[in-house]
Amino acid sequence: MSVRELVVLGTASQVPTRHRNHNGYLLRWDGEGILFDPGEGTQRQMLRAGAAAHDLNRICVTHFHGDHSLGLAGVIQRINLDKVPHEITAHYPRSGQRFFDRLRYATAYRETVALTEAPVDTDGPLHRNPGYTLEARRLSHPVEAFGYRLVEPDGRRMLPDRLAAHGIKGPDIGRIQREGTLDGVPLEEVSEVRRGQRFAFVMDTRLCDGVYALAEGCDMLVIESTFLDEDEELAVEFGHLTAGQAARVARDAGVRHLVLTHFSQRYTDPEEFERQARAAGYEGELTVAHDLLRVPLPKRR
Repeated sequence: MSVRELVVLGTASQVPTRHRNHNGYLLRWDGEGILFDPGEGTQRQMLRAGAAAHDLNRICVTHFHGDHSLGLAGVIQRINLDKVPHEITAHYPRSGQRFFDRLRYATAYRETVALTEAPVDTDGPLHRNPGYTLEARRLSHPVEAFGYRLVEPDGRRMLPDRLAAHGIKGPDIGRIQREGTLDGVPLEEVSEVRRGQRFAFVMDTRLCDGVYALAEGCDMLVIESTFLDEDEELAVEFGHLTAGQAARVARDAGVRHLVLTHFSQRYTDPEEFERQARAAGYEGELTVAHDLLRVPLPKRR
């Protein structure tokens, strides 16, 4: 049975708090696991969330500030300790190669797993398989940063009334799906396009073209909202977003489920992020993330 959900491992920006671990986000996409931005403590948060090293197929790092990458060393060593039987691929900004190398080989351990390094240096597709295309877009932060987006190919939804009208039933339904036509009836006549799901992960950034490109038409957008709107000048100075800015991006991009995260330790009331997001005009499903939360992707349209 396919599962598509976001497992939130940590939600703190810059420094952890008593209630928030450093960043860490595991996307379960059918049979694959994609780990985004493993900050310090990610290995332990995975244990608490019931996630194992064997669940990982891909690691995506947006940039090399510590709250988004210091957990890499522990995660990579755990992958090797557990002798994960499949290849794991790591994506990260190519400009941070020296940081990745230091984290990968921070201490002595025995390498037992094929870890493929696939650094990112430009916008566009990074990987394609039958289930999704993984894309990257450049963001605006004091160090080079990229956001990530998964796009599922469109499929087709069979229409029972049209199938019945053409007398197509039983095994013939599978046949027309496979072959594209049956006794002169094209597949398009008895089905409609089923839009593939879209997921985007946007961390530390100011507003920029990359943010909007990543968010466009997403079923779920996981996006930083480090600051509240009254601190917008700080957000711009340090390369971050406010709750209102993130919500307006989601509103304008037609996002179905908005997940706000990466909160500054200066704020103690998480409900204020939701209030400001709603005040910005976002009317879709909204989650203010907290550690160890599980958020299912919306059902297909």
